[in-house]
Amino acid sequence: MTIRVGVFGAGGRMGSTVCQAVADDPDLDLVAAVDPHYRGIDLRTVTGVDSELRFSGEPGAFGRVGAEVVIDFSTRDPSMGNLEWCASEGVHAVVGTTGFDDADVERLRGAFTSSNCVIAPNFAIGAVLMMHFAAQAAPYFDSVEVIELHHDQKVDAPSGTAMLTLQKLAEASGRWSEDPTENELVGGSRGGEGPGGIRVHSLRLRGLVAHQEVLLGATGQTLSIRHDSIDRTSFMPGVVLAVKQVGDHPGLTLGLDQLLGL
Repeated sequence: MTIRVGVFGAGGRMGSTVCQAVADDPDLDLVAAVDPHYRGIDLRTVTGVDSELRFSGEPGAFGRVGAEVVIDFSTRDPSMGNLEWCASEGVHAVVGTTGFDDADVERLRGAFTSSNCVIAPNFAIGAVLMMHFAAQAAPYFDSVEVIELHHDQKVDAPSGTAMLTLQKLAEASGRWSEDPTENELVGGSRGGEGPGGIRVHSLRLRGLVAHQEVLLGATGQTLSIRHDSIDRTSFMPGVVLAVKQVGDHPGLTLGLDQLLGL
C-alpha cells in the first residue's frame, strides 16, 4: 500500500528534488504540490518531474486529495501556517525547514496530538552520523568549535544543523577550555557563542550546498569531523525514510537520529 504524499514549497530547488524523490519511490504516491508562487502551473513545467499535477496555493489542497504525509521544505513563516494546518487536520508532517525557535517547537509539540511530525535540520544520513560521532568524541577533548558553510541563499545563521550540533556537544561535555581572546580587532571574528559557550562560525558562499566541520582539540592533537553535501539529492534517502516512519513516532520528533536508532 502506497503512502499518499503532498509537498509544500514544491517549486523551490529543494522542493523540486523532493518531488522527484517521492515520484521515484514505488512506495510513495505524489498527490499534491503546494507553492503560492506557482499556483495553477503544471508540475512538469516547473520541476521537470513527470506528473500531471498542478500547483495549488493553499494547504487545503492536501486535504482534498487525501494526503497522508506532507513534506515541508520552505521558510519559517509559511511553514508554521502549513504545519498548524497539518496538525489540525490529522496529517503527518516531515519538515526540513529551519529557523524555528524554542517557542515555535513547543507550539508545534502542543499542536501535533492527532498526527505526528518529524523535524530534522539535516536529512543527510552522513550529517546525522557526523553529529553523533562529534558528541561521542567530545568528552575526550578540551576545546571545540563548529564551522558551518552554506550556499548564499540561506537566510538563517547558524544553520539548524549547527545549532543541533552545539546542543549535542554541550550535552556531551561541559569541560571546555576558556576562550583566550582579549582583543577582538574585528567584531564577530571569533564567531557566535552557542550552548555551553561553544563557538560557531557561519560561512555563506555561492557554489556551496551544505557543509559542516567540527574541530576538537586537546594537548598535541586535533580531530576534525566533516560532512559535505555536494548535491541536494544527499538529503533524499533521509526524507523518504522519515515519510515512511513518521506514522510510527507519536507527536513531535526532533532529529533524524531517533529514526536511525542513534
